[in-house]
Amino acid sequence: MKRALVILADGCEELEAVSIIDTLRRGGVEVFAATLSGGGWANGAHGIKIAADGPFDPASAAAFDAIALPGGMGGMQRLRADVRVISALRAASARGAAVCAVCAAPAVLDAAGLLDSRRFCCYPGIEKTLSGAGKFVPGVPTARDGNIVTGTGPATAVRFALEILRALGLDREADEVGAGMLVG
Repeated sequence: MKRALVILADGCEELEAVSIIDTLRRGGVEVFAATLSGGGWANGAHGIKIAADGPFDPASAAAFDAIALPGGMGGMQRLRADVRVISALRAASARGAAVCAVCAAPAVLDAAGLLDSRRFCCYPGIEKTLSGAGKFVPGVPTARDGNIVTGTGPATAVRFALEILRALGLDREADEVGAGMLVG
């Protein structure tokens, strides 16, 4: 069974967080939702608390086939400022794990140096704040370049999560889950 770590920081975009967790679980992935703060909840950007499975433990990050980051400006800023997250993302990418970020969170991948020469998408306008090392692709809901998966925002969060399933080699599951969720 594939395993995914979803890192929840206070200020995360709730719709993206729940879409990622739910869609991956529907696809048969064992998901561990970890709070960056170490508490049992992440406080979302719009006042919704999201329950976590436990705290973020950088030492256990190597046990996952994918790491996914929901966006939201506050969440992105906390993730980007945390050296443990940056280190875990770099190590995951180096071992070929799927490294995934949606909305504002591709800025975290940029801070980790993981967008260098890679195709990516993000929430409109975020690309202007990045280093310019990546290849921004406008007007697409998701972009995948090797083990890097990115998405544009809340409205595309399910498509983003389906692309994570595909990056994990679960194409059939992605098709079935997408059909069951009426994703056209």
